[in-house]
Amino acid sequence: MNALIVGKNGQVAWELVQTCPENIKAVALGRDDIDITSQESIENAISAHMPNIIINASAYTAVDKAESDQENAYLINATATELLAKSACKHNIRLLHISTDFVFNGNKSMPYRVNDSASPINVYGASKLAGEEAIKRNYPENSSIVRTSWVYSSHGNNFVKTMLRLMSEKAELNVVSDQIGCPTNAKGLAKYLWQLAEQESLEQVYHYSDLGVASWYDFAVAIQDIAFGEGLLDKKIPIKPIPASAYSTPARRPQFSLLFLGFNGAKSVHWVHHLNDMLTSLK
Repeated sequence: MNALIVGKNGQVAWELVQTCPENIKAVALGRDDIDITSQESIENAISAHMPNIIINASAYTAVDKAESDQENAYLINATATELLAKSACKHNIRLLHISTDFVFNGNKSMPYRVNDSASPINVYGASKLAGEEAIKRNYPENSSIVRTSWVYSSHGNNFVKTMLRLMSEKAELNVVSDQIGCPTNAKGLAKYLWQLAEQESLEQVYHYSDLGVASWYDFAVAIQDIAFGEGLLDKKIPIKPIPASAYSTPARRPQFSLLFLGFNGAKSVHWVHHLNDMLTSLK
């Protein structure tokens, strides 16, 4: 099987390359290799690599910046996704697309199911939902949308890396404690995507995250505890829980965006275990 991974410089694409099964030949393309806003460029990449599956790991993920940069957020998250779906449909290539918990408004108090109504409250979430709808509209037959949450990896920029830097620089930290979801290690997500790549048939939408529940405050406390134990930090600092209302950002975040995993065939583990594995690998 030949796999074409789009979004080479992102943390999920990096983990996809690291975890690629031996029976799959994967090539990852970045902005220098493919222009996903051009149908011609997508077609040229398909002709060159003859994939059986395309995994779209590219995304505009700067949540706050998207509020003032709507055109580019929609260009990458919606328009480009539609073009990929059209080409995948034309050549009957399986398409896996990564989406987000931020398509939900956060007003529930129970985990979101795959068929719950999406109602994003920021531009990033709205642009990702537009991408989902483009796939459903253009290529429902052999495609799947995988929503995930709070992704991090030992590669690239993410909340874990930011916290480690701030914990080494600051005397104390304030972290939001009333936004609830679940961290997801990109390595586990990558392994799940490869599982779907080889699955005989697909559902239209899946939810994948690590197991458990956390606030950003819980996440930060765990990062510090594990990192200190591993010697990645030489001291501990006070971490204070604060409400989201005390930390103003351009984009609103869902207050509750936990995903209901159901029976999705995944072998998920608790987020603390995956966090421990990631921090150990950094050491």
